[in-house]
Amino acid sequence: MNYPAAPRRSAVANAIYGLFNPIPFGFFVAALIFDIIYAKTGVILWAKSAAWLISIGLVFAIIPRLVNLAQVWITSRRISTHADHVDFWLNFVAIVAAILNAFVHSRDAYAIMPAGVWLSVVTVLLIAIGHVIIAVRYSTVREYVHG
Repeated sequence: MNYPAAPRRSAVANAIYGLFNPIPFGFFVAALIFDIIYAKTGVILWAKSAAWLISIGLVFAIIPRLVNLAQVWITSRRISTHADHVDFWLNFVAIVAAILNAFVHSRDAYAIMPAGVWLSVVTVLLIAIGHVIIAVRYSTVREYVHG
């Protein structure tokens, strides 16, 4: 008996997504750490460094989000799960928060506090929740397939 092949996602797109997806999260976590240090010390170096980290994180967030957009909403609609959709929207809202955070960090000196810290926390939490949701989905899929 022949079974139809299950629809799959592009291996190249998965490789690009897997390569670039963790990079923005690292930049945003570093920016959060720098924001906390700046809130405690008041040394402007930490605020300017956090602004650069947020900007670079936003640049690196473009590629995996475009791949995710194509996989979840355009090419692989039939095989994308609810977890994929939730992860997409969490990352989208996190990027919007990071854009707002970049604008907040363009202010002078201590004017970025406390909004800079809170927006950094929101950005990191949203992306972390998205990673947890996807990790849980993949662990349950593997158990189902192998179990």
